[in-house]
Amino acid sequence: MKILHYPIFLFLLLAVTGCKKQEKAHKETTETVENSIVYASGLELYKHHGYTIIKVTNPWPNATESFTYVMQQKDAVVPDSLKKYTTIQVPLQSIVVTSTTHIPAMEMLGVENTLVGYPGTDFISSEKTRKRIDSGLVKDVGQNEGLNTEIMIDLSPDAVVGFSISSNNKSMNTLKDSGLTVLYNGDWTEQSPLGRAEWIKFFGALYSREREANIIFKQIVKDYNDAKKIAQNTTEKPTVMAGAIFQDQWNLPQGGSWGAQFLKDANADYLWKDTDGTGSLSLSFETVLDKAENAEYWIGPNSYTSLTQMTENNPHYGQFQSFKNKKVYSFGTKRGPTGGYVYYELSATRPDLVLKDLIKIFHPELLPDYELYFFEKLN
Repeated sequence: MKILHYPIFLFLLLAVTGCKKQEKAHKETTETVENSIVYASGLELYKHHGYTIIKVTNPWPNATESFTYVMQQKDAVVPDSLKKYTTIQVPLQSIVVTSTTHIPAMEMLGVENTLVGYPGTDFISSEKTRKRIDSGLVKDVGQNEGLNTEIMIDLSPDAVVGFSISSNNKSMNTLKDSGLTVLYNGDWTEQSPLGRAEWIKFFGALYSREREANIIFKQIVKDYNDAKKIAQNTTEKPTVMAGAIFQDQWNLPQGGSWGAQFLKDANADYLWKDTDGTGSLSLSFETVLDKAENAEYWIGPNSYTSLTQMTENNPHYGQFQSFKNKKVYSFGTKRGPTGGYVYYELSATRPDLVLKDLIKIFHPELLPDYELYFFEKLN
């Protein structure tokens, strides 16, 4: 009898043991993991044992859909409930990105050598990545509106990090149909300086470098908030205007935009701070002149590099007091060797440097030893 029942006993023992293992695995995969994102409103990150879940909840303005991606480490087990989402083996070995704002995050994480393609490589200003471009290690893959599918397929990157202004992105859809893995990045939709910078954690997850990304971002937050506190050490709030004319309309930041937030944190009185919206205002020249003729400072007049260039383009710029007093500051003078703007590339990842620049401009006595990084006073 004992011999006859031993196989049954063994089967039951294995079954119970298996159930316990499955129960343990189930607990591991259903455990509550907190979103590690603090400032970004369109990104969520959930780090589990062996894999990380990325949720891009605002890929473009007023988006009604979101995207979930699973970053799976080698030999890790991903729950069946997540297998309906795009799953990628990490760390990535090759990548194509589509915005210059992605370049600094990769370089800060030390993974720039995985970049194999970019649309419009002349826009990249970073010395590190430019060397790779000049050496032929980074291919120009066309334009964002029409990426060269043949080159992209030939490169066969582990992932393509793209962005879109709406749900109808033919270029990205074509890449998906061609079998390439496309990940949407919505850093540009963020409306707080630290929210934009926190997207470095997106790239941290792609390369299994979440810890490094957290350390880097934590330092940026500290430096930004320290600078913000310094700006409060004065009661003076100089009046500030911004922007310039483009196609007969004066474009400037709305009151709820990240640009306006920078000016507020620098303890300046932005003349359009009370306007609603997070994008840009399009106003007539007369409207801007009426409100800002006596503004003390003028920040970001497009990409102009001199006062002479400004008045050659539009003589009416000379009517503003900030222009007459030569208190116009532009980022247009800081460019890479092939014309890329350092500000457009780096400012999203390093808002602490932008804020220090503005504090130095408006309250130079508060940062006596600091030298402007992005902006320059126009002559």
